[in-house]
Amino acid sequence: MSQTEVSNMKQKQQPVPLGTLIGRELRNEKLEKPTVKYGQAALAKKGEDYFLIKLDCERIFDGHNGISAAIFAKENLLNNVLSAIPQTLGREEWLQALPRALVAGFVKTDIEFQQRGETSGTTVTFVVIDGWTVTVASVGDSRCILDTQGGVVSLLTVDHRLEENVEERERVTASGGEVGRLNVFGGSEVGPLRCWPGGLCLSRSIGDTDVGEFIVPIPHVKQVKLSNAGGRLIIASDGIWDALSSDVAAQSCRGLPAELAAKLVVKVPYHIRTCFFAN
Repeated sequence: MSQTEVSNMKQKQQPVPLGTLIGRELRNEKLEKPTVKYGQAALAKKGEDYFLIKLDCERIFDGHNGISAAIFAKENLLNNVLSAIPQTLGREEWLQALPRALVAGFVKTDIEFQQRGETSGTTVTFVVIDGWTVTVASVGDSRCILDTQGGVVSLLTVDHRLEENVEERERVTASGGEVGRLNVFGGSEVGPLRCWPGGLCLSRSIGDTDVGEFIVPIPHVKQVKLSNAGGRLIIASDGIWDALSSDVAAQSCRGLPAELAAKLVVKVPYHIRTCFFAN
């Protein structure tokens, strides 16, 4: 997308600064519980990216080696997480129990999928918005960022690419796995760091039964409490983040309605991408 096209899109929508929108809401209504507005957009060549949006829950699944794991996680992960939380808990207790339930839900979903005997895998970025509390669980290299009032951009996920995550490389090798690049004819090494056996460049995912025990489904979990000024979330698969930094993605969306912001983000990088945007 050219700079002229981007400019025309923004002019047609008459963007309003985030601070102005929040100010209007604070003056006109009591914000005991925030309103979530969202938009989504996707452009994928292989058709292995999926997303699911429910009230208070947004998830992105970036499949690889087929679509089975992404579809299975989309259909089963939420129920597995919720079943790990006692139904008798009050709201504050429920939020306290959520991080552990997310870990249990990811692991259960992985075990159930592996029992099917299929070899595909998927990244997952799972976001729960409950009042002013945002809880994010993730495996793989999809990412969730938070853009708050004042232009502060925070990363709510951890990238599980072996090329970029030293701690994950150390975990894999300490467990007996090997980390290295693909060897081609003549002994040359090419491409990103991968886990062997299997050759996956990620250290955490759901599925991937053919790459051994070193690829685990245990998610990174982060829980944050927003101020009443709110904020914006951008949840996207790696095609976005290979082309845009977190700061650039956040800046390109400011002042735009959520639906338009999502469409704009996927049109900036010419790559495989899926994006969910909430504010």
